[in-house]
Amino acid sequence: MAKKITLPITNEDIKNLKSGDSVLLTGTILTGRDAAHKRLFELIEQGKELPINVNGELIYYVGPAPAKEGYAVGPAGPTSSYRMDKYAPALLDLGLKGMIGKGARSKEVIDAMVRNKCVYFAAIGGAAALIAKSIKSEEILCYEDLGTEAVRRYVVEDFPCIVAIDCEGNNVYETEPVKYRVF
Repeated sequence: MAKKITLPITNEDIKNLKSGDSVLLTGTILTGRDAAHKRLFELIEQGKELPINVNGELIYYVGPAPAKEGYAVGPAGPTSSYRMDKYAPALLDLGLKGMIGKGARSKEVIDAMVRNKCVYFAAIGGAAALIAKSIKSEEILCYEDLGTEAVRRYVVEDFPCIVAIDCEGNNVYETEPVKYRVF
């Protein structure tokens, strides 16, 4: 049975999540991909203020397609998370509570997650149209010139995901393949 979490996510929520848990998120999340992360990271390196407050937020690595009639966004599947690995530790150190994407993360990201008690959710690749149904509205917050890579705020309801890496560093990308080895 999926755990239902109302956002913003709390430290207690994060503490109670274990790798492999199925989760349904309801509330608001940020979005952003490579180009937006690069801009945010450059501002951090320069000691400048970010155009968004990441403290206490989750960020979904997505670049949605144009919305179809009756939907807030078009298909909105996860982007491969490794592309944000260079930037994620700095954002986690600023208070970002978690990330949503697909695929394994680097040791540096996992170390930053453990240090900051954060969580990494995996969204289901190939389920972009299904995921779009859980997105009720969107608002562009910054970097509109990046098009689909602009930073947005989504209001989500029962957004489906899995805890891929919990705040203790337990990691389904390491533990689960071992269970299914044939040799």
